[in-house]
Amino acid sequence: MLEEVMDRMKTRENFLRFYKTLSVAFCIIFLIVGLIFLLLPGKVLIFFNTLSRYVGMPPSPVEGIDLYLILAVAYMYLVSLISFLMFRHPENPHFSLLLANGKTASSFLSLLLFAVHQPYLIFLVNFVVDGLIGLIAWVFYTNLKRIGR
Repeated sequence: MLEEVMDRMKTRENFLRFYKTLSVAFCIIFLIVGLIFLLLPGKVLIFFNTLSRYVGMPPSPVEGIDLYLILAVAYMYLVSLISFLMFRHPENPHFSLLLANGKTASSFLSLLLFAVHQPYLIFLVNFVVDGLIGLIAWVFYTNLKRIGR
């Protein structure tokens, strides 16, 4: 399946169409997640704590979210903006490079906290989700650099 997707992206037009579609999808998803963080911050952690019980992992603390709420919403705004700029300026590889760095950093920090702090499910899920988004953004960046030459 991955080979099929890669074959379709061999032409510049097909790649840019796919790039723009996924960029706008990222923008919408990041905006929704940011709003969820803003409007229902405790509910997100409670949801993952409920799932944690089913997989035998410790629940994460729900209190003390004020500063982290501000930072999480600001981060989601920033990645939404970067994704929108990816959509608006698909010829510019720097926006995908920024998204790749942000999501990869978030992913690895989540894995580090999972390993050295507490094995919370929310850390593991963020490691996987942001890692996949970061990987996609890195692939976008390298393809944009390749086809831009």
